[in-house]
Amino acid sequence: MAQKSKFDSQKDVEMISEEEIYSGFFKVRTYHFKHRLFLGGWSEVLGRALCIRRPIAAALPYDPLLNKIVLIEQFRIGAMAQQCPWLLEIVAGLADEDDRNPEDIIRREIKEESGLDPIALKKIYEYWVSPGGSNEYLSMFCAKVDASQAGGIHGLKEEHEDIRVHVMDTQEAFDLLEKGAINNAITIMALQWLQLNKPKLDVEWNDN
Repeated sequence: MAQKSKFDSQKDVEMISEEEIYSGFFKVRTYHFKHRLFLGGWSEVLGRALCIRRPIAAALPYDPLLNKIVLIEQFRIGAMAQQCPWLLEIVAGLADEDDRNPEDIIRREIKEESGLDPIALKKIYEYWVSPGGSNEYLSMFCAKVDASQAGGIHGLKEEHEDIRVHVMDTQEAFDLLEKGAINNAITIMALQWLQLNKPKLDVEWNDN
């Protein structure tokens, strides 16, 4: 399937106005613009609000020797509508202003959120999280760890983090995924990737 792959910001989009309407943990900007249409010509003037966030990196900590997965649990305000806003997740964090290298970001976050030092990183995906309303771009990894060292409560006090670490057999994590107990996108994607790639990854990491 052919996809539009070339983009010229000067020729394909006409930006009419841009305004920042909120600045806090993230920023929100409104845009009014026109863009070229597939059949030729231009769209009408469109208005959109966009959440502006720094790049994010995430990782599924996995121990191929012990066949264990490390997940973290923390409170998420966006999940208040369901029965419990404490979610099981993989490790993730935003880029600092001075450090936007995804591997550096995730090594720092794994240490801060789980207390572990990654032994190896394997890139899984890069993708736009929700491009209809956010510019957030995520780099996802699988991280080789020593799960025997995992456990406890972690997170940075100055960032008001309260993170509990869970260590479980790989199949237990897959069962939670199948039952719907894992209900956030990055954790679902990471566990599904491991389901598909575990035999090959075990050979690769257990040989090193």
